[in-house]
Parts: sequence; C-alpha cells; structure tokens
Amino acid sequence: MKLRLLLVVLLLANAGYFLWTRGDLAGFGLAPASLAEREPQRMARQIHPEWLQIRKEAAKPAAPAPAP
Repeated sequence: MKLRLLLVVLLLANAGYFLWTRGDLAGFGLAPASLAEREPQRMARQIHPEWLQIRKEAAKPAAPAPAP
C-alpha cells in the first residue's frame, strides 16, 4: 500500500513539474522565470542578429589513392 501511494505521489509531482515548466500553471501565478525569456525578447537582446550566417560544410577532397 505504501509503495502505491509513493508511486501516485511521484506521478503527480512529475505531472505538476511538467505543467509548470511548460507554463500551463501561469494562470495560477506559478510560471517559471524562463517563461518570459521566449524567442522575440531574446532576439531583441542580441547584439547583431543580422550577422548570423548559415554556411554549408566545405566538401572534403577525396583521399589520394595509395601508390602501388
């Protein structure tokens, strides 16, 4: 009986933590501090986001064949 109660308590705690981290409990005033740190605010705080460039990896030359 104690093991079942422990299992139920742990499952409820896990579900509560999951909801809290997603911000679903923000209506109850239980939002994590990082909820306000979403992408638009983070992009506005970046110094030069327009300098970011995505480059393809340079193709590696084929290894020369060993001499016979």
